[in-house]
Amino acid sequence: MTPSLRQRFDRLEMRLAELDASLSDPALATDIHRWRRVSQEQSETSALVERWRRYRQREADMAAAREMASDPELADMATTEIEEASADLEQLQSELRLALLPKDPDDARNAFLEIRAGTGGDESALFAGDLARMYLRYCERQGWRTEVLSESAAELGGYKELVLRVEGPAVYEQLRFESGGHRVQRVPATESQGRIHTSACTVAVLPEPDETEEITLNPAELRIDTFRASGAGGQHINKTDSAIRITHLPTGLVAECQDDRSQHRNKAKALAVLTARLREAERSERAAKEAATRKGLVGSGDRSDRIRTYNFPQGRVTDHRINLTLYKLAQVMDGDLTELVAALKAARAEQQLAQMEAGA
Repeated sequence: MTPSLRQRFDRLEMRLAELDASLSDPALATDIHRWRRVSQEQSETSALVERWRRYRQREADMAAAREMASDPELADMATTEIEEASADLEQLQSELRLALLPKDPDDARNAFLEIRAGTGGDESALFAGDLARMYLRYCERQGWRTEVLSESAAELGGYKELVLRVEGPAVYEQLRFESGGHRVQRVPATESQGRIHTSACTVAVLPEPDETEEITLNPAELRIDTFRASGAGGQHINKTDSAIRITHLPTGLVAECQDDRSQHRNKAKALAVLTARLREAERSERAAKEAATRKGLVGSGDRSDRIRTYNFPQGRVTDHRINLTLYKLAQVMDGDLTELVAALKAARAEQQLAQMEAGA
């Protein structure tokens, strides 16, 4: 373990003593909100410090075992202890380093998943439909709830655009790396000469904002239009102007919802999507400024980034951000994204650790 990380854990040990003293102060109990914040920090810090103390204890055990190894009668016992302590230290170090990573408050949120056909015409729309099925199957595997907020179906199948809301534990944490350009290489059904075509779609994953954030929009900056819904939704939805389109005039961002027969509920959902897009636009602007000095390993999440290629003739999927190629395209398209998500999360964690240790 690096000296800089050791210093961090030593500082955490001192911080724990301060938190313990604060919690023992009767005056803190008079401010319930502050008491909760301090209690939560104390609980998290205590768990980390306990692991750090366990790490130092195993270091001491290993040092003692190495001294013991010089005695022929104790050599076998010492060797066993060294091996066990070494394994424990490796595991504890990994846990300690990961525990120091900054937590993104958005990770626990629900998310909006947007899929848009790009270059490639009809084939791109068909691929958008394939991506939609892939994500819906993945959400089903995770036990998440999904609902279609808006859709624009293509004539030959698939989607020109599809917006989903995904609800469940840690949705954004698992889906956040899907934002970007997705490219497909395959022989379209309409291709008579068997030539491979390349098409593309864009995906955007936006964390759902808190309800308190949804009301910060200035009504004077919004244009709200009603229209008759198209596509799925049953007979009633096609007979009334229940669909809502909201335009944020200063930025030109647009959000719409047509899945509910209630105009009021559609408006609330469209406002939530619009708020999420505005927050994402601000985040992207900040990320672009940071990228000018340091480019992220797993990309900025911008839709212009080409993040992944799905090659059907070779049965492979390649994530270009981490140079990972899997020859399990059929399973991936059926919603088995576990290996991709895990690899991307691990790459991001390593990047954050490297930055943290460099700046310590």
